[in-house]
Amino acid sequence: MPVTKDAVLPIRDASRRIVRELGFMKPTLAGTELPASAVHALIEIGNRSGLTATDLCDRLNLEKSSVSRMLRKLIDGGELTEESSDTDGRAKRLTLTVQGRRTLAAIDAFAQEQVGSALACLPATDHAMVVEGLRLYADALHARRAAAGGGPRVATPPAVRIERGYRPGLIGRAVDMHAQFYARAHGFGAVFESRVAAGLADFLPRLDRPDNAVWTALDGDRIVGTIAIDGEDLSGAAPAPRIAHLRWFIVEDGRRGGGVGRRLLDEALAFADRSGFAETRLWTFRGLDAARRLYEAAGFILAAESPGDQWGTEVTEQSFVRPRRS
Repeated sequence: MPVTKDAVLPIRDASRRIVRELGFMKPTLAGTELPASAVHALIEIGNRSGLTATDLCDRLNLEKSSVSRMLRKLIDGGELTEESSDTDGRAKRLTLTVQGRRTLAAIDAFAQEQVGSALACLPATDHAMVVEGLRLYADALHARRAAAGGGPRVATPPAVRIERGYRPGLIGRAVDMHAQFYARAHGFGAVFESRVAAGLADFLPRLDRPDNAVWTALDGDRIVGTIAIDGEDLSGAAPAPRIAHLRWFIVEDGRRGGGVGRRLLDEALAFADRSGFAETRLWTFRGLDAARRLYEAAGFILAAESPGDQWGTEVTEQSFVRPRRS
């Protein structure tokens, strides 16, 4: 789509100010005696030990000669070690030394304070907007480079990770994401929000039982998605078939369409299949077409639909069923 000067100029201005405020105009960065390229190299290697110089060229968008000189200084300075790859004797795998890990910890602490204190100047309600705006712009810059033939030649690990189990703030974040989304999508209000909160409050103390599990999608320490399998509320006494209930599946605004929901769903359904449930069921509402496509791609079939107002607003409720996959 056409890009107007009215969009470009404010972004250019903001980009210049960000570069200055973060200290990139200085010869060293992040409270260290290292230049920006070396600081970024330590961060990348710390996040994924075993990278090669070629990997860093792609990740840092630097020429091979520049990366080689920078790595030699870091190795000579005791920050890194290199060793031959098990699969390619010509490649050298890079790893942080003890000193390098200390340096990286100091960099992380500096950045945490720098970014955290800036966010503290904003209302908490604006934090997610800042996160999403910066992520979208960074992704767009990367897409531009990749389209020009300068994209990475190695897979970049996903920014969002999926973890199983309870973590502090789970109820609050899950309820907030549900309330915000369904208020817009269906006009739900206090009745819906309170029922989501009550259901989670009942479920989480039961996580110590083997048929129950919850997963969160995490961007850093921020919860950006949730899903759960409740193996008790739909299963009757033996010998009745065991039924898994897929619940509290939500992804934060701005994260949908990027694969986070699919990864959460894959984790939950793999657990249900491993646990031997005869089938998995979920309840949702008509009109959530993107979610329905995701469910059907995973093997769910629409089993029933009917009008209902238990959530405070009249909607068409839908029930989906997925038989166990061996």
